[in-house]
Amino acid sequence: MGAHIQQTMSAEGLNVIALISGGKDSFYSLLHCIHHGHRIVALANLFPAGGSSHDDATTAAVQAIDPAEQPQGTAEVGGSPGRDLNSFMYQTVGHEVIPLYAAATGIPVYRQAIVGGAVRHERDYHYDHHYGHGGGDETESMLTLLRAIRARHPEADALCSGAILSTYQRTRVESVALRLGLAPLSYLWKYPVLPGPSSSSSSSVPADEAQLLRDMAAAGLEARIIKVASAGLSEGHLWERVTGDEGADRVKAALRRFGAAEGASLGEGGEFETVVVDGPARLFKKRIVVPEGGRAVVPEGGGSAWLTLRGARLEDKPAGAEGDLAVREPELLDARFRSILESVLSAPEDTEAAPDSSGPGKSALLGKCAATGNANPELLHWSVLADSHAAGCSIQEETMHVVEKIRRLLSAASQDASQITNTIIILRDMADFPKVNDEYGKLFTMPNPPSRVTISCGHLLPAGRNMVVHTTMPNVQGRHYRDGLHVQSRSYWAPANIGPYSQAIDIPVTAQREPTGLGAVYVAGQIPLVPASMSLPRPCETSPQQQTVLSLQHLWRIGSEMKIQYWTSAVAYLARSSSRDEVEQKAKVAGRAWRLMHAPPEDGEEAESGPDPWDRRYNPRHMTLGGSDRVSTRAALPDWSIFTLRQQNEPESCVPPLFAVEIENLPRQSAVEWHAHVGLKAIDASSAETVRVPDVGLEGWRGWHVVVRTAGALVVHTVLAREPPGRSGEASFGHLRHAMAAAHRGSLERLGVHVEASVEEAPYLGYVDTGSVESLWQHVQESDGQMPFALVPCHSIWSGHGERLGCVVLYRATMSAARYE
Repeated sequence: MGAHIQQTMSAEGLNVIALISGGKDSFYSLLHCIHHGHRIVALANLFPAGGSSHDDATTAAVQAIDPAEQPQGTAEVGGSPGRDLNSFMYQTVGHEVIPLYAAATGIPVYRQAIVGGAVRHERDYHYDHHYGHGGGDETESMLTLLRAIRARHPEADALCSGAILSTYQRTRVESVALRLGLAPLSYLWKYPVLPGPSSSSSSSVPADEAQLLRDMAAAGLEARIIKVASAGLSEGHLWERVTGDEGADRVKAALRRFGAAEGASLGEGGEFETVVVDGPARLFKKRIVVPEGGRAVVPEGGGSAWLTLRGARLEDKPAGAEGDLAVREPELLDARFRSILESVLSAPEDTEAAPDSSGPGKSALLGKCAATGNANPELLHWSVLADSHAAGCSIQEETMHVVEKIRRLLSAASQDASQITNTIIILRDMADFPKVNDEYGKLFTMPNPPSRVTISCGHLLPAGRNMVVHTTMPNVQGRHYRDGLHVQSRSYWAPANIGPYSQAIDIPVTAQREPTGLGAVYVAGQIPLVPASMSLPRPCETSPQQQTVLSLQHLWRIGSEMKIQYWTSAVAYLARSSSRDEVEQKAKVAGRAWRLMHAPPEDGEEAESGPDPWDRRYNPRHMTLGGSDRVSTRAALPDWSIFTLRQQNEPESCVPPLFAVEIENLPRQSAVEWHAHVGLKAIDASSAETVRVPDVGLEGWRGWHVVVRTAGALVVHTVLAREPPGRSGEASFGHLRHAMAAAHRGSLERLGVHVEASVEEAPYLGYVDTGSVESLWQHVQESDGQMPFALVPCHSIWSGHGERLGCVVLYRATMSAARYE
């Protein structure tokens, strides 16, 4: 039985403006656009302005080059031949031949001089909508050019670029594209770390990062080195064909002698730049020829040199059929996930028994420890519903009311929306999502908005309310460290997050407001979209298993990119099923996939690609040339080195708790959405453990603790689960709240933590089977929308082994070193 997922091509072809620098990456990305059925309507290029550093309106004029013009491409076209901007954003060497691409491809070329410079050095670009400008940054030159192109090609609805590993470049292209209503396409994003052409190992990553150059050669691209700027590469490498085995091997060997960073053989750190002179017949109708006498070396010093190109001309190509494009599309699933899909398909009935309930439930990391109440929690959690007077209004008005309440809460706490880490949006009707999203998005104007989970719970929401928003943010004043990942371009890597939510947000874990050295990453909910098309896979008999594994891979790719070492817990949201047996089976599939992803490690763990060029210049951790600087290498997920030796010898005990919760509906009519609650990073070796507590001292309850010890703090994440009411008795929600507090206290005591009488912490998130409690929303109705904690109402809740549960609640606690010995 095969474990391949039937992909869908793009629902409809897009009309694409292709950003080209003349280099290999932009043209190979363009070929992928054609491969996906999109139409290239224009080529867009920005070149260095000549002469004065003060650019005027004439300099910024747009040049339109019709394919019928067939210019000869002299060095005087578009600027001085003796100037290279050395821009992080644009390749400017080789710009003399750009006009020839119009006649060579039959696609019009539009060009404009670059105005401004690299004014904004932040990695994630921020365009200030309030002031309506980018502060004179060179990025904004792209906006002017694209507006002119759209005036001539109003059908254009997408923009493609060749970004591979540079967040600096990608976020700038995305900023401009989305402001113009263009869908950003970056098919090469993370391409070097995706499955190679014959990946059979568990890592799936090509052993040779230069595989991309070979893929370009196989597609018929002829790219030649036009600039070198790295120890190891000399003027002798100029005009060498890099797209091919011989050229790729020579570049790799030269760079390796000087310990160049990963990604260097692709030129990702500016080690070299290229110009494309020929390509497949589907794109290049003619080839570009530069006479040997027209290539002049311009030495810049410091090991950098580049070529000016004069006398370039077009040459006819042999007549022949265009044929299919030989563009390699990476496998949708890594080898590791293909193996997991095969496992869940071959054994749909999970015969594994639930873990043995015996065991001491004690921590090997804790000494004497006391938990005390915290009047100032480390994180702020707000659950926001519209007030009762908003009942009966439109969903747009209700959303505006909720957003305004969030603004007031932020103001009262002296915070702003840019500090929110993650949100959970629960809707009554998923059809309302577009209108909700429009108003919700107005909260966030800065780069890297909160990660987000969106689900629909139907009639399980409180009467008169159509939505609820749960938010989390650090309880600190002023700015603090906060990093994010927000990829808004289509690629083969993971689904694009177009709109007001990031794939992940990373913040420090604090104790008594002081950093512990740990990081907490909050990842957005992941649904099973095919990244390149942003569509669900084609439906088939095994769709539930396929969707479960594909969306889990998305979660893992994002987690690995964020250097997460361990998840504290997770849920798989399941769209409502037609029968109990069906949802139970889906829960077992999710549980089995989760356990397989936490199997003991094998040799050949995946390695991350090299640092972003922005990091190399502005991040002190990456300001080296040498390959000894490997801080950019991502951790294994899970990273088994973090566990105590005892736990490493009991691999089944290292699996964090996983639950499946049945709700009403999911975005895009998906069958499953993965929500990992917290991803922990920067954990030292042998300083973490997962402790299962089968008996918390209260009938029907059991618990799990993820314990991490640092030099200055102890961090404990706790999950408690209650058996369904058939076994432990139905109760009111008020009774359930008292029971969960007692269960939490008991689980900590059994862990070895002495709990002071003043401690009565509420969970930060809970899932409740609405059939297991009475009067679930009574408190909300009586308090006009106040919720005791973030609550997700469910049709049913299941363990990863298919056991029915009544509720699951999550707690976190941090204690400073003074509180444990």
